[in-house]
Amino acid sequence: MTYCLAIKMNQGLVFASDSRTNAGVDYVRTYCKMHRFCWPGERIVVILSAGNLATAQGVVNRIQLDFEDAGAEYNLLKAKHLFEIAQYVGRLSVAEQRQFAEAIETRGGDGSATFIVGGQIRNHSPEIYLVYPEGNSICASPETPFLQLGETKYGKPILDRIISAETTLDDAARCALVSLDSTMRSNISVGPPLDLAIYMAGSLEAPHHVTLDLASPFFRRLQRRWNEGLQRAFDRLPRFDWEEKR
Repeated sequence: MTYCLAIKMNQGLVFASDSRTNAGVDYVRTYCKMHRFCWPGERIVVILSAGNLATAQGVVNRIQLDFEDAGAEYNLLKAKHLFEIAQYVGRLSVAEQRQFAEAIETRGGDGSATFIVGGQIRNHSPEIYLVYPEGNSICASPETPFLQLGETKYGKPILDRIISAETTLDDAARCALVSLDSTMRSNISVGPPLDLAIYMAGSLEAPHHVTLDLASPFFRRLQRRWNEGLQRAFDRLPRFDWEEKR
């Protein structure tokens, strides 16, 4: 399992992902699930992946090959709108799944993968899209300006309470890290290192990117202060009537 999310605000976009692909008592693997494609001044594309790792890698490899192949029918630079890139990723994903479907199903596996595609193309607004295993996609809405992949339930409450179109980029980035931390605490299949990318709307510059692990000083401070803040908030909750009489 995994956990990835993307947030869209007026100021720009925030992307975050964990790196765990397998979790067991004695067997843990990690793999970066955030892929950044940048052509400064022209377009910025960030892709997050979840699901079957071989399918996700196959899609990313195909994207890279199409870009390097001058005769390719389509690539990231040929898209005029970001939703076209989401559709392109969907087509590649479906093709990759079909290629190995029989072998995977015979062994009782699941070859499906899900993606988040986000970024900005010159002369257009930043966008984020969720691409389903079937190849179709949806975009974030003003009411719910974030998209999630994988183990979503533990990290969603903080996003619901904090995130809005007016949230600043830095606050959204902190919120994304808290969302990831909350998920890691409740599910062993989500784990570090964590990748965080922050893109300012209209800049058409590569997103600011950091990788954090549990020993990173900033992440340790964020964890500690969030935990202390939750404890203080809990301690200030109103008392029942019968408690006042004790």
